Amino acid sequence: MELDMLTAVSPIDGRYRGKTEALAAYFSEYALIRYRVRVEVEYFIALIHLPLPQLQGFPVGDDRLRDIYLGFTEQDAKRIKQIEAVTNHDVKAVEYFIKERFDSIGGLEEYKEFIHFGLTSQDINNTSIPLSIKEALEHVYYPLLEELIAQLQTYADDWKDVPMLAKTHGQPASPTRLGKEVMVFAYRLRRQLDMLRACPVTAKFGGATGNFNAHHVAYPRQDWREFGRRFVEECLGLEREEYTTQISNYDGLGALFDAMRRINTIIIDLDRDFWQYVSMEYFRQKIKAGEVGSSAMPHKVNPIDFENSEGNLGIANAILAHLSQKLPVSRLQRDLTDSTVLRNVGIPFGHTLISIQSTLKGLRKLVLNEEAIRRDLEGCWAVCAEAIQTILRREAYPHPYEALKALTRTGKGINEATIRNFIEELNVSKSVKEELRAITPYTYTGI
Repeated sequence: MELDMLTAVSPIDGRYRGKTEALAAYFSEYALIRYRVRVEVEYFIALIHLPLPQLQGFPVGDDRLRDIYLGFTEQDAKRIKQIEAVTNHDVKAVEYFIKERFDSIGGLEEYKEFIHFGLTSQDINNTSIPLSIKEALEHVYYPLLEELIAQLQTYADDWKDVPMLAKTHGQPASPTRLGKEVMVFAYRLRRQLDMLRACPVTAKFGGATGNFNAHHVAYPRQDWREFGRRFVEECLGLEREEYTTQISNYDGLGALFDAMRRINTIIIDLDRDFWQYVSMEYFRQKIKAGEVGSSAMPHKVNPIDFENSEGNLGIANAILAHLSQKLPVSRLQRDLTDSTVLRNVGIPFGHTLISIQSTLKGLRKLVLNEEAIRRDLEGCWAVCAEAIQTILRREAYPHPYEALKALTRTGKGINEATIRNFIEELNVSKSVKEELRAITPYTYTGI
């Protein structure tokens, strides 16, 4: 079978391709190759501007060199894979490809050995992959998460005056406002997004074992640490890890993946709450013509978007947890386990994107059912007990908590009349009674 949306093993590239396609520019094999070419070319340009004596008078401008990666095509990537089939080394294949491009430009033969000069493969991988992650966050992930936060903020504003029965331990609790409960999620996501943005995206760049051995032996008077810092930070927009082995320490990426996992966990919490609100009939769902809710029960409109989101977030978090725990651990100066798992970094991004889009879809289907919300409030006048006993405490009324406990924990229904009768029997001033009569499940919602 040929690979397409129907034959793809992963639903990221199959069923959900439409939701994840934007990630191909950052995490596909083609993307990884293009990022490697980009880093190699920018490194060569940096050597020209250092300048290295042998590169003084280099006859080709920077833009001509950058065209090698700016105009990079799938055919170019296929050519590199052809070279790799011979070299059995993916990064070396990139070096040979760039040398071919130098040949096509012409007149650059004497400069070709400065491509990949003094580097190890991980200098390229541990800059290319963090760069792809950084740009995927900036161009795809952050805008989508911001869209989710904005939708929650809109609902928080729209529903800020809608009183709602709260639930603690699944039981009726002091009333709240629907808008405030939605705002909790917007607030949590915003806080964690700020923490994610604060995570430095770090890169390793320092030669075979992180000491610039080859660079130093060739040009011992050159400050290669400073060169590496400037290259990584100014040319690539990353932060250089000053002390490393052959590979990145990965602590920065570990922190980043953990931050993404915390955000996903909040969205899982959101999905479950809104699923419950739909079950409680606080929301109805918009019906699209032709859609089927249940294959057996025609009346059903299932909250499948929240369920889809929760399931995909679970997969994303499992992989993010493995990445954050595995990557910082390596044998001595390096082993290959980091490379093996890094090839999967796009998978949690994919499942996360699917999830956020599903959550947004679910939220945008919601139709507020204030009748159901008011019905639950009307059936729970007992929640006024906290307010009444607090005012009685203020007035130094004897044993107010116990008095309200005796009233409300009888197993019998508590309604407006029950509360009103209780208030009338209290030995308090007329003004206090007026204050107590003003308390209802609809007004006792705090600030």
